[in-house]
Amino acid sequence: MKKGIHPEYRDVVFLDQAADFKFLTRSCVKTNQMIKWEDGKEYPLVRVDISSASHPFFTGKMKLLDSAGQIERFKKKFGNYKKS
Repeated sequence: MKKGIHPEYRDVVFLDQAADFKFLTRSCVKTNQMIKWEDGKEYPLVRVDISSASHPFFTGKMKLLDSAGQIERFKKKFGNYKKS
């Protein structure tokens, strides 16, 4: 392998904000945040909106995620629309 062309591959903690679920894995993702893990070491932290702990396919529960207000905008735009 050529030196200096590959991204840094390191241990990273991913935090699912919806389920308050954390897991440690290896990744090349860049982040400025750090978190102290169960082993007492600090690792880079990546916040995610959904993971296997909160995804309906894995949990069997339907959960509505609307972080950008998309539903409200849709209802505002098409809420008064009535089919003839």
